[in-house]
Amino acid sequence: MQQENHFEWKHKDLLDVDTLSVEDVMHVFKTADQFHEINNRPVKKIPTLKGRSVILFFYEPSTRTKTSFDMAGKRLSADTFSLAKSGSALQKGESLKDTALTLQAMNPDIIVLRHSSSGAAQFLADRLPCSVINGGDGWHAHPTQALLDSFTLRQHWGDDFYGKEVLILGDIAHSRVVRSNVQLLSKLGVRVRLCAPRTLLPRGVESWNAKVFTRLEYAVEGVDAVMCLRLQLERQQAGLLPSLEEYSRTHCLTARHLELAQPNALVMHPGPMNRGLEIASDLADAPNSVILEQVSSGVAIRMALLFLFATRNDRHVDQGDA
Repeated sequence: MQQENHFEWKHKDLLDVDTLSVEDVMHVFKTADQFHEINNRPVKKIPTLKGRSVILFFYEPSTRTKTSFDMAGKRLSADTFSLAKSGSALQKGESLKDTALTLQAMNPDIIVLRHSSSGAAQFLADRLPCSVINGGDGWHAHPTQALLDSFTLRQHWGDDFYGKEVLILGDIAHSRVVRSNVQLLSKLGVRVRLCAPRTLLPRGVESWNAKVFTRLEYAVEGVDAVMCLRLQLERQQAGLLPSLEEYSRTHCLTARHLELAQPNALVMHPGPMNRGLEIASDLADAPNSVILEQVSSGVAIRMALLFLFATRNDRHVDQGDA
């Protein structure tokens, strides 16, 4: 498999999906298609990025994003190095700038950053010559999650997203996932709905490119997919919810709600999920649940992104013997 010669990847960094054109997104998807096929082989490792280095700098805890980036890099034969706050000089008071400059002195090709502060990825990208991929910054953005979510939908819908309707349900106010997903899905022609208790809707949400609901039974009617979000209790102020039991009663997605959606509507969750609070356990394991497919898609999408950014200055790169 070879990179398409006619398409030039012009981006140095991936900070959010707003910098990507529809053509860019579809190129990422087509590149991920090839890696998705490789991930289903008995031997999954290819020498595509041998000699390239990727630093996984995760200031916040992560399971899916960090592990899938690590697996993506290793399957492409890149050298991956993990760094967390607890194992870095940041814990000793070093600034993010000085830590970044120290890492850059090691001459990596890509830094994948997750940070609790919105704008941290932009801060690094503005100062470093290597590529920076945003693995989630504060409440701001999570572009690779949005890409893998749409890639998962594409496995079922094909390239024609136009006119589909997706409901994003849950803690809208504190989610970086929802912000990137609204941008990307809208860019692809999807009509987006948002649903949450009024206290979990951010200020200014009415100006987003989405219909806003507080009643789940109204929000779910006729949609083609429902994406549940985790309740981010660690980011919430006290008093936003009467109780977790009340939230579960009014906004936990159940089979009864899904009966109001389109037949075979897809069920999604970016994880980690709290069964019985955000989504009924039987729905999480139902035939139309694509939650585990999202995990698989995450590896393929992140392989595609590492490939595109690591080889952006190369005229021709062989992606491995097919």
